[in-house]
Amino acid sequence: MGDIASDEAKTLTDEAILERFTRTKNQPTGSQTLGFRLVAVSQARKEVEVAFDARAELLCNPMGQVQGGYVCAMLDECMSVAGMVASGMTSVVPTLEMKTSFLRPAMPGPLRGVGRVIRYGRTIAFLEGELYDGEDRLLAKASATAIPTPFKSFKK
Repeated sequence: MGDIASDEAKTLTDEAILERFTRTKNQPTGSQTLGFRLVAVSQARKEVEVAFDARAELLCNPMGQVQGGYVCAMLDECMSVAGMVASGMTSVVPTLEMKTSFLRPAMPGPLRGVGRVIRYGRTIAFLEGELYDGEDRLLAKASATAIPTPFKSFKK
């Protein structure tokens, strides 16, 4: 299980990947619901930074906090995009399993996520993510294993 991250497929610059996400007209509905926006890309570090707009009317539980499932979805989004970046934008990385630790409640408003690839192999990828509030306090951490799957393998 060698580390095969995007060296063989790296044809896009970090800026080109960022622009690709910014200009897309096909953002998944789940990403839209979370208020997802890609902020920074580093192929060298296999890391991305993401902004979320946690809207109270969509994402909050009766206590006024962002419901934990949405926090998990935000972390999953960060890690998945980091995996796509590590592949040179040639693959998606569906999550096989994920563990989340909730450290403090996420409140509505702007949130920042960081996703990174720890190891990217032919058949499995190991990912990590963190979610921060507007005051840069760590809200939740996650780790996941995922299966790199070339885009061309998907049939609609």
